Amino acid sequence: MELDLQKGSVIPRLRDWGKTALIHRGKSITYKELIDNINSFAYLLDTAVGERVAIISENRPEWVYAFYAIWQRGAVAVPIDFMSSPEEIQYILKETEPSAVCFSSTTEQNLLRALQNLSIRPQLLNLDKLSLEVGKLQQFYAWNLNDNALILYTSGTTGEPKGVMLSFKNLLSNIKAIEKLGIATQRDTTLALLPFHHSYPLMTTMLLPLHIGATVVFIEKLSSEELIKAMKEHAVTILVGVPRLYQLIEKRIRERVEESKLGEVLIKLSGALPKGIRKLIFWKVHKSFGGHLRFLVSGGAKLPLETALFLDKLGFTILEGYGLTETSPIVSFNPPWKIKLGSVGVPIEEVHVKIAQDGEVMVRGVNVMLGYFKKPEETQRAFKDGWLLTGDLGYMDQDGYLYITGRKKEIIVLSGGKKVNPEEIENLILTKSDLIKEVGVLEVDGSLHALIFPDFEKLRERGILNMKEYIKWNVIDKVNRELAEWKRITGFKLIDRELPKTRLGKLRRFLLPKLYASAEEIKEESKIDIPSTPEWLALSEFIQRLSGKEPKPSDHIEIDLGLDSLAKVELLSFIETTFGIRLEEEDLVQHSVLYDLLKLISEKKERVQVAQVDWASILKDSPPYRLEHHPLIFRIGRLILYVFFKLYNRLEVKNLQNLPKPPFILAANHASYLDGFVLACALPERIAQETYFLGEEGYFKNPLTSLFGRLAHVITVNLDKKLKESLQKTAWALRLGKVVVIFPEGARTRDGKLLPFKKGFAILSRELGIPIVPTALIGTYESMSIKDKLPKPKKIKVVFGEPILPQGMSYEEIVQETKTRIEALLKEYA
Repeated sequence: MELDLQKGSVIPRLRDWGKTALIHRGKSITYKELIDNINSFAYLLDTAVGERVAIISENRPEWVYAFYAIWQRGAVAVPIDFMSSPEEIQYILKETEPSAVCFSSTTEQNLLRALQNLSIRPQLLNLDKLSLEVGKLQQFYAWNLNDNALILYTSGTTGEPKGVMLSFKNLLSNIKAIEKLGIATQRDTTLALLPFHHSYPLMTTMLLPLHIGATVVFIEKLSSEELIKAMKEHAVTILVGVPRLYQLIEKRIRERVEESKLGEVLIKLSGALPKGIRKLIFWKVHKSFGGHLRFLVSGGAKLPLETALFLDKLGFTILEGYGLTETSPIVSFNPPWKIKLGSVGVPIEEVHVKIAQDGEVMVRGVNVMLGYFKKPEETQRAFKDGWLLTGDLGYMDQDGYLYITGRKKEIIVLSGGKKVNPEEIENLILTKSDLIKEVGVLEVDGSLHALIFPDFEKLRERGILNMKEYIKWNVIDKVNRELAEWKRITGFKLIDRELPKTRLGKLRRFLLPKLYASAEEIKEESKIDIPSTPEWLALSEFIQRLSGKEPKPSDHIEIDLGLDSLAKVELLSFIETTFGIRLEEEDLVQHSVLYDLLKLISEKKERVQVAQVDWASILKDSPPYRLEHHPLIFRIGRLILYVFFKLYNRLEVKNLQNLPKPPFILAANHASYLDGFVLACALPERIAQETYFLGEEGYFKNPLTSLFGRLAHVITVNLDKKLKESLQKTAWALRLGKVVVIFPEGARTRDGKLLPFKKGFAILSRELGIPIVPTALIGTYESMSIKDKLPKPKKIKVVFGEPILPQGMSYEEIVQETKTRIEALLKEYA
């Protein structure tokens, strides 16, 4: 039994008149009733062959009657989104000039408003007020397969809607190809979840099921409760949805399955088991969805691989496909007998796919549209040498399976002409850390930036003190190392809410620039009253002086107030001197919102006595620190290094006369892993024996590296979680008359250019009255950049600049002067 579109007819080849075609509000509508109602509706239509008829209604049986009745009369169907605004409806009506419009009471008001400023006067048919008389129309118009069957409107790249003209031949090619895959038969039942004005649900939940004699179930309300209820009551066998639906299903099932440790273990192990065993293990999950589901069909957007893998582990069969309105809509589909999760399948019968040189997916076949309605120039631009340009980027594997990687129109073209696919970088960032929930990559001032929505709860659980610094070096930097220079993220902002997305879960990229520009201001309005307690007055006044912003109790000390690690050290010192509470830097992780911090202070305070806090007092309180010194071993090590660099890198040292008598800070650019070793052997013996190097304590924890650190004059520091202790250790060494090597950038350069300078060294210099020797390391990056595993024989120079005396200078002035001097040395001696 089928609706025989091939002959232009909607009269089925009868085998079972009583077979249920549609189910609506618990009532079954047989195929005989369906055909009778279509004929009766066609009798009501006052339209001529070739004219257009619009449908503006939510999914319902009358939508189906109207659609097929339009074809019975030889007219062209124009489905319109029932949620369209009057302006959007007006645009389509003005362009298509329909002779009739079918609508519901829900859409009536917007339709009438749209018609007010139009000259057309179509026949109006309210689907809620129809009286159908059976048997009124027995004849039907015989269509030519190449005739236009319907016009579906889709947004163009400029935002102006375009009407896609599809022929009967286009539609039949999709129906026949999917039918041959054996995915669905007349014994199947599916749900009409998605609106029929979209090509994907129109084909998969109306045209195809009714063509093969299957059953379509309507649900009144799109909610999880109604969905589950309908699937159980009507034994739904095929669920057609979009990725967002399956992500919600995944979340719900995860919550249930992973409530027990056994469930977690079974999920992890089930991937290696046969599908039948998986389905048996998780039979209760299948039962909750009615127990009859054969396939979960996904389309309309890219299905996250993680979601597909999870549902597959439960024993569900996920079939993902790909297409667009211009291809009727299906281009490719995963055959049930050979599914590749992550792929959108193989091209269907009589459809050919080619990947252009720039990665764009191109399609040719009987499914490709007639063109855009009344837009010949747009139609011409949509094709190249007979191939439809989809606008999507992708590739095909050796088995002919298609993979979609992004949208061409979303490609970012940088000022230098380089092209970047933001989705590729976003996926890479998300795979690097589970501390990031969402990320959006965009172009800002000629380079790539990112908006990041972190998982604040996980950050707190793991004791991450400085979120921005942690994400910068442990996520963004790791990603950048894997990317070409022009693809690297050069800046990012943290936000405290989800990124803007469409109803299908697609990122609304055009909103990202505005969101990025105002990201610091984005936050929920505080529902907490401003306290008037002495604790709040003292704390808020200090924080305002520290951050330059007026604090609110709901402010996050980092995201909202912008307190960096140094500012947090000052804050902790203020809390200790003013309230008598000694907190560790890690304590701010658990109390990073001012309200929580205030509550902690109020509970534990010993006093409220505002005291002056400055870096001089913080550094003065530094406890004794033992500096390891093994002169003979250190001297031998320096000699070995000197010989190596002299012979292999032709080491050259300039301006030794600029080195003052210790103590002083040697501030150098950080270009390579070699930098510390080069400086150690470049200094004169008398100064080298008094010189110490700061080293991240994480590198010196095992016995071997710990021994090396003690022998090599390394002061171990932890700038993420123990910044105060690290600065105090350094201050102690300087007070003992030592030289300390500090790299103000805090990390090695990624591209040979200087990174921003941190001001920790400037604080030490000014508060201790210690001079700074700006030093340029030239050639170390070329010899061994962060990407290299072994040094190359490139020439290296070490150039010492004239000392900078900190007296009378601010921290910022010291930082800027040091950076300017190093830049000048690099330029002069390069």
